[in-house]
Amino acid sequence: MKERHIRVARTARYYTLGAAGSDVREIWLVCHGIRQLARRFLPRFSELDDGKRLIVAPEGLSRFYLHGPKTRRSKKIPIGATWMTREDRENEITDYVEYLDAVLDEVAGGSGEGVPLTVLGFSQGAHTACRWVAAGDTDVTRIILWGAYLPEDFDLDRGPKRLGSAELILVRGLLDHFINEEAHVAQEARLRELGIPFKTITHAGGHEIDSALLGEIAGRGG
Repeated sequence: MKERHIRVARTARYYTLGAAGSDVREIWLVCHGIRQLARRFLPRFSELDDGKRLIVAPEGLSRFYLHGPKTRRSKKIPIGATWMTREDRENEITDYVEYLDAVLDEVAGGSGEGVPLTVLGFSQGAHTACRWVAAGDTDVTRIILWGAYLPEDFDLDRGPKRLGSAELILVRGLLDHFINEEAHVAQEARLRELGIPFKTITHAGGHEIDSALLGEIAGRGG
């Protein structure tokens, strides 16, 4: 048995808040977490839609049913998406990096050059955001890693310089059951070892987007 690969064209989906144009002063690229869909993730950013921000939520290329059918009413089974799995991971990463490049090229084309770009990754989307920033050449003003940190396979050749050239913000919920204090301290130490400047902001909730804190962060950059 021999494993083979073939490149194919496919249709991907993304959602936006705001409209591209000369009035746009800031673009946000927001990457959802595992088991989420972009259309359910993007409403968390609705308060940032002030007529001057373009908020873009790409959707992971792989969708799946969140649980098996318990009845014959399969249309009621919720669906989520993921950016990648451990299966054929290198090709999945390559695919979504190219996909995010294409999304940004499409939405930013009508907004002029030099518009500040904020990239926010939530949970699994934080790994996606880090890999995309490290792999590319797009100018990124600010990176927000919410509820997660650098991926274990972070590109040590390009990554530190690419992330270090932007403002990096770590956001952690104090009740986040995925991140304990020991893990958080270890991740901060890793960033220091890599020479990547950062700042940490906490909120009182769990593994979730805190809308009030999101507004505060957005205001600092606006």
